[in-house]
Amino acid sequence: MLMIECPHCGVRPEGEFGYGGQAHIPYPEDPHALTDEQWAQYLFYRDNPKGAFRERWVHSAGCRKWFNAVRDTRTYDITATYLGAAPADATSTQGARS
Repeated sequence: MLMIECPHCGVRPEGEFGYGGQAHIPYPEDPHALTDEQWAQYLFYRDNPKGAFRERWVHSAGCRKWFNAVRDTRTYDITATYLGAAPADATSTQGARS
Protein backbone atom coordinates (compact mmCIF):
# COMPACT_ATOMS: atom_id res chain seq x y z
CA MET A 1 0.00 0.00 0.00
CA LEU A 2 1.20 3.47 -0.86
CA MET A 3 1.76 5.70 2.15
CA ILE A 4 1.48 9.45 1.63
CA GLU A 5 2.75 12.09 4.02
CA CYS A 6 0.17 14.81 4.57
CA PRO A 7 1.99 18.06 5.45
CA HIS A 8 -0.61 18.60 8.20
CA CYS A 9 -1.24 15.09 9.62
CA GLY A 10 1.80 12.97 8.82
CA VAL A 11 2.02 9.62 7.05
CA ARG A 12 -1.32 7.99 6.17
CA PRO A 13 -2.49 5.25 3.73
CA GLU A 14 -3.37 6.27 0.18
CA GLY A 15 -7.04 5.40 0.68
CA GLU A 16 -7.44 8.51 2.87
CA PHE A 17 -6.54 10.83 -0.03
CA GLY A 18 -8.17 12.07 -3.21
CA TYR A 19 -6.33 13.00 -6.39
CA GLY A 20 -6.82 16.53 -7.68
CA GLY A 21 -4.88 16.65 -10.94
CA GLN A 22 -1.89 18.68 -12.05
CA ALA A 23 -0.64 21.33 -9.62
CA HIS A 24 0.19 24.95 -10.41
CA ILE A 25 -2.40 25.52 -13.15
CA PRO A 26 -3.35 29.21 -12.88
CA TYR A 27 -6.97 30.23 -13.32
CA PRO A 28 -7.44 32.43 -16.41
CA GLU A 29 -7.39 36.17 -15.65
CA ASP A 30 -10.51 36.80 -17.72
CA PRO A 31 -12.30 33.48 -18.32
CA HIS A 32 -15.17 35.21 -20.13
CA ALA A 33 -12.76 36.38 -22.84
CA LEU A 34 -11.63 32.83 -23.69
CA THR A 35 -12.81 31.04 -26.77
CA ASP A 36 -14.38 27.61 -26.37
CA GLU A 37 -11.11 26.04 -27.51
CA GLN A 38 -9.06 28.04 -24.97
CA TRP A 39 -11.51 27.14 -22.18
CA ALA A 40 -11.28 23.45 -23.15
CA GLN A 41 -7.48 23.73 -23.07
CA TYR A 42 -7.66 25.13 -19.52
CA LEU A 43 -10.15 22.54 -18.28
CA PHE A 44 -9.01 19.32 -19.91
CA TYR A 45 -5.48 19.45 -21.27
CA ARG A 46 -2.69 18.60 -18.85
CA ASP A 47 0.94 17.55 -19.05
CA ASN A 48 1.65 13.82 -19.09
CA PRO A 49 5.39 13.46 -18.47
CA LYS A 50 7.46 10.40 -17.73
CA GLY A 51 9.08 11.10 -14.38
CA ALA A 52 8.51 13.73 -11.71
CA PHE A 53 5.08 15.37 -11.86
CA ARG A 54 3.59 17.95 -9.47
CA GLU A 55 0.05 17.07 -8.41
CA ARG A 56 -2.69 18.26 -6.06
CA TRP A 57 -4.01 15.91 -3.39
CA VAL A 58 -6.64 16.30 -0.66
CA HIS A 59 -6.58 14.47 2.66
CA SER A 60 -10.30 13.70 2.39
CA ALA A 61 -10.47 11.22 5.28
CA GLY A 62 -8.32 13.34 7.57
CA CYS A 63 -7.78 17.07 7.85
CA ARG A 64 -9.58 17.69 4.49
CA LYS A 65 -6.84 20.11 3.41
CA TRP A 66 -5.26 20.33 -0.02
CA PHE A 67 -1.52 20.02 -0.62
CA ASN A 68 0.85 19.29 -3.49
CA ALA A 69 2.99 16.23 -4.10
CA VAL A 70 5.79 15.31 -6.48
CA ARG A 71 5.08 11.85 -7.89
CA ASP A 72 7.14 9.81 -10.34
CA THR A 73 4.68 8.72 -13.03
CA ARG A 74 6.81 5.68 -13.93
CA THR A 75 7.07 4.20 -10.44
CA TYR A 76 4.16 5.93 -8.62
CA ASP A 77 6.60 6.86 -5.82
CA ILE A 78 5.81 10.16 -4.12
CA THR A 79 9.12 11.83 -3.43
CA ALA A 80 7.87 15.01 -1.72
CA THR A 81 4.78 16.74 -0.38
CA TYR A 82 4.42 20.46 0.25
CA LEU A 83 1.80 23.08 0.99
CA GLY A 84 -0.19 24.33 -1.98
CA ALA A 85 0.84 27.95 -1.44
CA ALA A 86 4.49 27.10 -2.18
CA PRO A 87 5.79 27.98 -5.66
CA ALA A 88 6.22 25.23 -8.26
CA ASP A 89 10.00 25.22 -7.84
CA ALA A 90 9.81 24.92 -4.05
CA THR A 91 12.16 22.53 -2.38
CA SER A 92 10.25 19.69 -0.81
CA THR A 93 9.42 20.15 2.85
CA GLN A 94 8.46 16.56 3.58
CA GLY A 95 8.99 13.17 2.02
CA ALA A 96 6.74 10.20 1.41
CA ARG A 97 7.07 6.47 1.59
CA SER A 98 5.61 3.75 -0.56
